[in-house]
Amino acid sequence: MTLTSSGSLPQSAAAHPENEHNAVLVIGQGGLGDQSYNDLGHRGFTQGLDQTGLSGRVVETSSVVSEGGTILRQAASSGAGLVIDLEYSHSGILQDVAKDFPDCHFVILNQVASGSNVTSVLFEEQQGSFLAGVLAAGVIRQTHLPGLKHHQELGVIGGTRSVGIDKFIAGFVQGAHSVDPGLPVRISYANTFSDPAKGLDMAHVMYDGGVGIIYAVAGTTGIGVIRAAAQSGLYAIGVDQDEDGLAPGHVLTSMLKHTEVALERVVTDYAHGKLAGDSVVHMGLREDGIGLTDMRYTRTLIPASVLQSVTKAREDIVSGRVHVWNVVTQGYPDFMR
Repeated sequence: MTLTSSGSLPQSAAAHPENEHNAVLVIGQGGLGDQSYNDLGHRGFTQGLDQTGLSGRVVETSSVVSEGGTILRQAASSGAGLVIDLEYSHSGILQDVAKDFPDCHFVILNQVASGSNVTSVLFEEQQGSFLAGVLAAGVIRQTHLPGLKHHQELGVIGGTRSVGIDKFIAGFVQGAHSVDPGLPVRISYANTFSDPAKGLDMAHVMYDGGVGIIYAVAGTTGIGVIRAAAQSGLYAIGVDQDEDGLAPGHVLTSMLKHTEVALERVVTDYAHGKLAGDSVVHMGLREDGIGLTDMRYTRTLIPASVLQSVTKAREDIVSGRVHVWNVVTQGYPDFMR
């Protein structure tokens, strides 16, 4: 494996074979070090390179949203045969760029883009978030637990108001309301995925207002939410990767989104000529693409009946007995309007 990193790809890369790489990974908003989505994607990318012997380049830049087209075109013209894009906002841009580079295979996550050389990877985050909502609604009723006697509401802090983030939130609210239809769920947006200090402040406002458990769907901003949970003696739910250890005993669980599994699969399938174009790869509960942690720091706090309700909800979703609302494909439900 050969792996290099750069803030951008040079315009002249295609003219210099020594600069060529088999694969390019474009890092999304929030950047590396988010202890979440981007870090997981990077891990899966490097694991795929290790397994296949391919060389790869990582592109990380603060202008990933504003210069998406330029970044993707430079990546495709640098000699890469595979370009994987972690930036949610690039769907339409990637679809257009892919038409101009038919010999390069493009992969977009969390969005569907069409093209004979495009593969889309969709995570069913709403399903895992539903389980997190069921857990939170069950735990918030346990007024004997530290801090919860006077904090009987749930909260969510999202990075931005967008369908990609609201997909998580809608699933969480639906799961919570499947346990208690009248349970208040406060929703706020930080408008950033990379500001832990803002997450800390916003979480303290929620906790001070009677919220006992906050679901943080905000990248690095969510780390501030978890810090606030520990400082307030209350609880948070992490996202994307296992964040339970960031504040042991105060992170009930984390909603795992196995981006590393998806990217490792994409790289290996590409290397073996199995990556299909104009296709969608689904990663849900059934595929073990998402799920909850084993709650190693909090399991003893959670009543068996609550854990059983989470298990039952998972079984119902996998079997099709319960359908979890998908904001991306179904629009916004009434409870999110």
